[in-house]
Amino acid sequence: MFSVYGVMGRLFNGPMDQMRQVGGINRLTRTRAVARIGQDPSSSDTGDDLRRVAAGLEAQAHNPVAAYAQVQESDSQRRALNRVADVMSRKVWTLSLAATVLQGWQFLSEQGIGQAPVVDAKGMLVGMLLRADLLRTEHLPTPNTHPLAWQAWLAQSVADAMCTPVPSVQSDTDLRHVARVLLDTGLPGLPVVEANGAITGFVSRSDLLRAIVNDPPLDLWS
Repeated sequence: MFSVYGVMGRLFNGPMDQMRQVGGINRLTRTRAVARIGQDPSSSDTGDDLRRVAAGLEAQAHNPVAAYAQVQESDSQRRALNRVADVMSRKVWTLSLAATVLQGWQFLSEQGIGQAPVVDAKGMLVGMLLRADLLRTEHLPTPNTHPLAWQAWLAQSVADAMCTPVPSVQSDTDLRHVARVLLDTGLPGLPVVEANGAITGFVSRSDLLRAIVNDPPLDLWS
């Protein structure tokens, strides 16, 4: 089940096929999203992780029975992934509609994310701010741009830069339908919003790809 939210509230609630007929949604062809900022591969945490993995592999090599038991245990815990709840990120960063473009820039940078749902004073979804949109040529200063004009743009509300209306999805929705909507809209992800309007997570292209490369038994046919 999908919903569409804008500054006037929820505009649509229904299945994917009906949502694709909603005016304005299919025209959300965005610029390519900026990948989420990752950790520095040279960081000590990453190095420690690699050393722990190497130590574990070495221990398994000396104890093949234990290694086999671990594989069997892992297989027994595997399950099909076919719903949004199986792959979504449950920690979601939201941006206030009262924020300025400059505050939006800073928020995305500080959290290391490429997009954030925008909510009103009641916490209801009204749009989504994309770093890719802020980086569009018409929004960036040129050598001929007057400093005051650039400052005026940064002082504007995020309402002037966000995507709206924006589709959202419920946590029990089929992952294939989510993938279809992401392809149709060009969005990097969708807020997960329950029937009561509460934002409970975010499902992105990265979440879908991460589920695939982690080699779970994906239910792609039914």
